[in-house]
Amino acid sequence: MPNLRRRSFLHLAAGLAALPSVLRVAWAESYPSRPVRIIVGFAPGGGSDVVARLIAQALSERLDQQFIVENRPGAGTNIATEAVVNRPPDGYTLLLVNAANAVNATLYQKLNFDFIRDIAPVAGFARVANVLEVHPSVPAKTVPEFIAYAKADPGKVNMGSGGSGVMSHMSGELFKMMAGVNLTHVPYRGEAPALADLLGGQVQVVFGTLPGSLEFIRAGKLRALAVTTAARSLALPEIPTVGDFVPGYEASSWWGIGTPKNTPADIIGKLNNEINAALADARMTARLAEQGGTALPGTPADFGKLVTAETEKWAKVVRTANIMPE
Repeated sequence: MPNLRRRSFLHLAAGLAALPSVLRVAWAESYPSRPVRIIVGFAPGGGSDVVARLIAQALSERLDQQFIVENRPGAGTNIATEAVVNRPPDGYTLLLVNAANAVNATLYQKLNFDFIRDIAPVAGFARVANVLEVHPSVPAKTVPEFIAYAKADPGKVNMGSGGSGVMSHMSGELFKMMAGVNLTHVPYRGEAPALADLLGGQVQVVFGTLPGSLEFIRAGKLRALAVTTAARSLALPEIPTVGDFVPGYEASSWWGIGTPKNTPADIIGKLNNEINAALADARMTARLAEQGGTALPGTPADFGKLVTAETEKWAKVVRTANIMPE
């Protein structure tokens, strides 16, 4: 009888020990059981917003649950990031991760979070070139002509961006440093308002993302001088690269999904699998190509390595150019 009781106790203990893992699996299998928010640190209408809505639509269709884009612009995406850091790690609040997050680690000295520590990488999604684009009133039609134009009036050419530290800003700062020109930075609360003022002639140049800029370039409302990646973009094959005229220049925008640290690995894995499956769909490949982008598939660890490498790259630019938040 004592042995029977002991065996019963051991069976019960083993069952209780296995319960958390069973619950985690069940939780992941039922996830998501309610709408999921994807927080975007930019205003609606810009390249990041376009990409976020592509991800949200794909996940909504694949997981049969609403993935809702919520725009929280300001402070170079730090407002959005902090909002996600402080949410429960349950997979119901996600962050649209982008190159600005990598830049901000060095650009801002007193953040209430450590991005690499506090945001868990889920999956990469897309990489896109930025485009050096000018208002039609600017006489320059090539990169060398633009450099000469800027050097003729140092500090008088206004460069709009989606905010301090975002890739439209950093691409411009890298260009200023390597081309030896003095452009006056004018930050906005997102790329869309920066492009609106470029269209209106209030600023003369923007290093905009292709998803946010293509329609204006194709309509002839803005003039594209070059793309910022090492190779030409399939979306604008006739446009040269900045590196063709400024040797060694390369910059690109990229996006993925992150979630608060300590989010269950099963949920991260499920989201990663679904995003990669969406990227493997020919329809998604075509939609990204239309926006000038290429897919960025991989594991959570792959995306984490990209974030770390980009953080190190842009830290050097921030320090060399002595860039400060505005």
